Amino acid sequence: MSVQLYGRRRYRVVHLTRYSYDGVVEAVYNRALLHPRTTDRQTVLDSSLEITPEPQLVSDHLDYFGNHSTYVEGRRPVEGQGDGSTRLTVTCRSTVEVDRQPPDLAELDRLSVAEAAAVLAREADPCLLADFTLPSPLIGLTDAVGRYAAGILAPGRPLGQALQALVDAIFADFRYAAGTTSVLTTLDELLALRQGVCQDFAHLAVGCLRAAGLPARYVSGYLETEPPPGTPKLQGADASHAWAAVLTPSLGWLELDPTNAQWVDSRYVVTAWGRDFTDVSPLRGVVSTEATNSDLQVEVDVVPLRAD
Repeated sequence: MSVQLYGRRRYRVVHLTRYSYDGVVEAVYNRALLHPRTTDRQTVLDSSLEITPEPQLVSDHLDYFGNHSTYVEGRRPVEGQGDGSTRLTVTCRSTVEVDRQPPDLAELDRLSVAEAAAVLAREADPCLLADFTLPSPLIGLTDAVGRYAAGILAPGRPLGQALQALVDAIFADFRYAAGTTSVLTTLDELLALRQGVCQDFAHLAVGCLRAAGLPARYVSGYLETEPPPGTPKLQGADASHAWAAVLTPSLGWLELDPTNAQWVDSRYVVTAWGRDFTDVSPLRGVVSTEATNSDLQVEVDVVPLRAD
């Protein structure tokens, strides 16, 4: 993407997850991170979660990182449909208003990478530094990560230039290839493969920033996509997306998308953030069943609305 869209934009987001099993489902215990979160650049106007069959317990709370978390518990057996399959569906419908402005790169360039890291080490909350500067389950600060980061985030490089160079380098050095990695792929494996998906590229960007001493977090959400000219947008054609955010001394948290080599603009909708994907998985938990086969389908729609 080369054209950035800033300013106020409103979206209707529908995220549907459908599980199918070839047997009876005895019980379900899940945690969902599907409601978008309100931030200084995003306002959630409404958000609702529909679960079918209806569970016996639904409990909402904010998790450690302030994400809207929903615990779902179904304790009654769910019988199969007429075709012999058992289906469980989770649908989140939200209306969100996003208002982002382009980052002031000249302001960022007043400090070098090393100077910015030193300021944050002195002034930032120690708990925040521990969460977002140290290694995490899927982001190891290995020698290979350090070497890759050192060639881009050099200590004396102006901060704004360095951050732009990071997303440009990952975009140029890695090929987007679905199915080549998994949720457990390590950064060393990614650096060897040189291909992956948005989750991998976001993890690598976060790892490089942490290796340079800059607090960084993994962000999960959605990106409005546009079909080719003259082609209608297909229902369910959008998808979950992932990107990185870095803490800066003067401008606070700034978000950048290495998958598309750009700063995050008003087309991005934030759902959750954490240290890495393990903190923000949209749905995770346990399903008790004797079924031998299962299927998972996910459909996402991000529909622009008129911002009144």
